Amino acid sequence: MSSVRLIQFTDLHLYASEGGVLRGVPTLPSVRRALAHAQRGLWPPDALLVTGDIVQDDPGGYVHFRALFGALHVPVLCLPGNHDDPPRLREALSEAPFLTGGQLELGRWRIILLDSVVPGAAHGELRHSSLVALDAALTQADERPALVCLHHHPVPMHSRWLDQVGLVNAQAFFAVIDRHPNVRGILWGHVHQSFDALRKGVRLLGTPSTCAQFKPHAENFELDPRPAAYRTLELYADGSIVTEVVWMETVSGRGSMSAA
Repeated sequence: MSSVRLIQFTDLHLYASEGGVLRGVPTLPSVRRALAHAQRGLWPPDALLVTGDIVQDDPGGYVHFRALFGALHVPVLCLPGNHDDPPRLREALSEAPFLTGGQLELGRWRIILLDSVVPGAAHGELRHSSLVALDAALTQADERPALVCLHHHPVPMHSRWLDQVGLVNAQAFFAVIDRHPNVRGILWGHVHQSFDALRKGVRLLGTPSTCAQFKPHAENFELDPRPAAYRTLELYADGSIVTEVVWMETVSGRGSMSAA
């Protein structure tokens, strides 16, 4: 394949109840609308990425997630967020088309999924064993471009309250990343807003939620009235990335596209 097409959904916050609501948004109907919206575009993708907080502290929500995403007949690459129960997530999503960690090669790319959850905490941390495994996966990739995915943001979002619950050992994480020039992108959820920057030639991407959003650069917790969203990514063999955040308010399905 000349390129790899991915769609990222994040921070679904599902409940066992179909009527579960988070901050005024019925989460299951919102996920259904986002999926339907994505399927009106370039479908199917080569894989879906779901970067954490699949449920809102309610493992019963995995039943809805498995039913919705399992019926799409494409690989679904999942990792946990701070509102997930990682063992219950892996148990519920133990069969194809789900992958709940590790790595996958798609075309020329290596996609790496990291678990940054600290049980009982909102912030994230990568265990030493995870950093060792990341280093090995990037070394073994040789010259394959790599996309590294996790839940917690490893760089400041310039929001006082939100940056207190980011990745606390980001320095150790970037010490591994900086040893591997084949890393072309780092992708996360958790922040309920869009983020796009470059660090040493590596694309840094944060993605809004399929439900409620957080106001960027807020000193204290504050909601943003923007609607549900998801991200599309086109990963090219030369390591370049073309990506857009698709907000559900956009009638044509086109959000703000950018490339690097």
